[in-house]
Amino acid sequence: MTQLKTDLSSFNNDWYKPGGTLFKRALWYFVSAYFFKSSFPFYGFKRFLLRSFGAKVGKDVTIKPHVSIKYPWKLVVGDHVWIGEQVWIDNLAKVTLKDNSCVSQGAMLLCGNHNYKRSTFDLLIGEITLEEGAWAGAQTTVCPGVRLGSHSLLTVGSVATKSLEAYWIYQGNPAQKLKIREIKS
Repeated sequence: MTQLKTDLSSFNNDWYKPGGTLFKRALWYFVSAYFFKSSFPFYGFKRFLLRSFGAKVGKDVTIKPHVSIKYPWKLVVGDHVWIGEQVWIDNLAKVTLKDNSCVSQGAMLLCGNHNYKRSTFDLLIGEITLEEGAWAGAQTTVCPGVRLGSHSLLTVGSVATKSLEAYWIYQGNPAQKLKIREIKS
């Protein structure tokens, strides 16, 4: 049996439109490098910059240093959201972080992947949503098209390849249900 091989020379991404003008994307590259990917500490100014580039950002959002956001115009952030150090929001598609959700340090929200079944390695994208109170723990990965249900928890180093149910704790690669998340006052 003859197997086809991946042929990256035939990859064609022309269908994908990142939004924004070329100038806006280039300007974001420099703004992001100076204010987000650096040690710049001022949350309020970061919120202002994100809004200036088309993100919808709620109140009291914490954005720690060394955060990478691909396209702010594809980002929706609710109130009292925490985004930890070295988070990577690779939002080729829309990413929504609802009120009181948390993305801990080193977590990756990856809206893009490639179709390994095609010789052309086609780009695949899917939106990501963290519902109210959801928590993507440190060093976690959330894959394209995944929704973290209300108050669900993806534990340290886990990989969410499918959506998580509300109020459940998930662990592993791929993430599996571990137990109910009980929140006390």
